[in-house]
Amino acid sequence: MVSRVPEVLLRHRIRIEPYTGDSAYGPAYGPPAEAVPALVDLTPRMVRAPDGREVTGAATFIAAPDIVCPPGSRVTLPDGRTATALTITRHTAPGLPVPACTEVSCE
Repeated sequence: MVSRVPEVLLRHRIRIEPYTGDSAYGPAYGPPAEAVPALVDLTPRMVRAPDGREVTGAATFIAAPDIVCPPGSRVTLPDGRTATALTITRHTAPGLPVPACTEVSCE
């Protein structure tokens, strides 16, 4: 039985700086996670942001089910661009032979 997406399928490496809140100087981020295995799709698509507005997402990636990437996190994509995590979806199917993963859409 497959319990999580196999790392061999996560061909890209990204950097995630988890959003921790706002400070007097703007957004605050936790320690960065370097070289996070992910499968990145750079195709633009419409995404509904947490505040309800529709925005064009710059990228979507799939990673391990246990990554730490709350909305607002700063993500450095494989091509060097920096994006902001908008939506985070955890995909699980307990008891079924499909991999668990996390899907993140970025602005």
